[in-house]
Amino acid sequence: MPGTVRVYELAKELEISNTELLHLLADLGETVKSHSSTLSAETAKQVREVAAPTKSNAAAKPDAAPAAPAATKAVEVIPGMTVRELAEAMGIGAPAIQKRLMGMRIMASVSQTLDIDVATEVAQKMGYVVTEGVRKAPKVERHAPASRKSNPISRPPVVTIMGHVDHGKTTLLDAIRETHVTDQEFGGITQHIGAYQVEWDGRRITFLDTPGHAAFTAMRARGAQVTDIVVLVVAADDGIMPQTVEAINHAKAAGVPIIVAVNKIDREDANPDRVLTQLTSYELLAEAYGGDTMTVNVSAKKRQNLDDLLTGILVVAEDLDLTGDPAATPTGVVIESQLDRGRGPIATVLVQQGILKVGDSIIAGEAYGRIKAMLDDKGQNIQKAGPSVPAVVLGLSQVPSAGDTMTVVKDDRTARQLAAEAGTIARAERISKRQRVTLADLRRQLTEGETKVLNAIIKADVDGSLEAVKQSLEQLSDAEVKIEFVHGGVGNIGQNDVLLARASGAVVIGFNVTVDPDARTMAQDESVDVRVYNIIYELIEDVRKAMLGQLEPVYEEISLGKAECRQVFRTPRGPVAGSYVLEGKITRSADARVLRGKAEVWKGRLQSLRHVKDDVREVLTGYECGILCDGFNDMQVGDIIESYEMKEVPRF
Repeated sequence: MPGTVRVYELAKELEISNTELLHLLADLGETVKSHSSTLSAETAKQVREVAAPTKSNAAAKPDAAPAAPAATKAVEVIPGMTVRELAEAMGIGAPAIQKRLMGMRIMASVSQTLDIDVATEVAQKMGYVVTEGVRKAPKVERHAPASRKSNPISRPPVVTIMGHVDHGKTTLLDAIRETHVTDQEFGGITQHIGAYQVEWDGRRITFLDTPGHAAFTAMRARGAQVTDIVVLVVAADDGIMPQTVEAINHAKAAGVPIIVAVNKIDREDANPDRVLTQLTSYELLAEAYGGDTMTVNVSAKKRQNLDDLLTGILVVAEDLDLTGDPAATPTGVVIESQLDRGRGPIATVLVQQGILKVGDSIIAGEAYGRIKAMLDDKGQNIQKAGPSVPAVVLGLSQVPSAGDTMTVVKDDRTARQLAAEAGTIARAERISKRQRVTLADLRRQLTEGETKVLNAIIKADVDGSLEAVKQSLEQLSDAEVKIEFVHGGVGNIGQNDVLLARASGAVVIGFNVTVDPDARTMAQDESVDVRVYNIIYELIEDVRKAMLGQLEPVYEEISLGKAECRQVFRTPRGPVAGSYVLEGKITRSADARVLRGKAEVWKGRLQSLRHVKDDVREVLTGYECGILCDGFNDMQVGDIIESYEMKEVPRF
């Protein structure tokens, strides 16, 4: 037809690659099957108009992007940068960045987050000297009253109730508050985190009623140390149970004092003395046995000795000398949050410093807003809340996460800006995970003086195996590094174990157990080192090698793709293999090998990877490319170039 043109002919005319033209056609809403497809005269005209500025710039300087800076300019590249942020840092327009990305086969909007390697390559190609930086946390403009002087006052203790399921945690709190929280819960089991205040002997005590130690540790893992005292509830007829042990270890890892409430003493088979004896196995020696762990025998159902428990809490709190500054900038921690159908996003906040008031502008993680109303634990409207006071806050833009820090700022505009910056930082953290303690880097940390203790969580199939592993590892401790057991238990490795490891900077070691699928995913997301063994000698040897700096990581080869050499071009730099990608992708930064038949004739790195005239990072299946292998001069037609990477294998 008159005026029609094929894709490859138009690409040659515009002096751009076929791939770039296909991307351009896709942006214009045109569906094209191949490079030999025919374009209508109208479509060709539209493409020429769009591509004309690019062509004119290319004619002026073929390899230069619009407004490219001098090579002496420097730019700081930060993990999680968007296209717009990179363009602003380089002092050029975002379209110039997008064009470079198109040449790398990456289609990105101005708000899309870039991998740091991609951002670095773009900047270097455009003549910049690149340095890697760290995204700084937003500077919060505090809203503290300037006329008031700091005057710390005594604040109520914050107490968390922990223990084994059905040992009476919520029933005990229900008895203390003289309400019926349990009746409102499905099946009599606590389904959420609640914060409540009671008054005893003229002083207030704040209780956190949690559905288990997982929530307690989840907040601590996010940097929210909200609990002052842990009340460990143990049933007198049941004794120490697996979740009791976990609760003890979680509380110890948090470094908070423990008060043991021996519950259900009204039952016929109750044996409180047996509980006190069992506690000694977990380094909790009761005061009755000459130790320093306070124990109180109670009956939540009969409401016996509750006064003694409350008095004991106040005694421990007095020793801790807990204070809060009402004149400071109001800050707190989100205990729980939800989306209420009638009231929108709501959050239960525990105030830690300052006085939170209705009308304050606040941020909590990525959420922000002006406080429209506040409720106390009884559902009554309140106008202000001081240190250690829980309050339900209404007026947030979205539901924050448990453990988020709440801070009062100057105004709504500041809150909105800081929340947006917090979102950017959160995305950057998700892209660039901070490394936790692993066996592989233990020696490096010891050398740099970062670690003197290796925290470990041990899970085994039976109690005998657990004790054997512990005793064997204890013998490895020396003057340079000591092994501390954060937790030990029987059963498979679950999410609670990974969560505790994250909060405590520990490694998880399993013997004759498996890793739950959810726990495996969480461990990978949180960079927690989880290792599973079936032979105790291998377990001990790995830890010993880690302490001596000899532990080698285990790698496996991951095939990325294969290409076939169909023609060899002789160049001054070496023979270039004109290749066709058969499967997967060929990546320039990955390892590569050349196979001739079944024999491997070369292994190394690619010196160059080109598609048409462009240097590219990768080429996908069905495309042609030119491959130059570093230091290999015997390329032949029919050779297979395989691209692969070596990935460290978790010891799951």
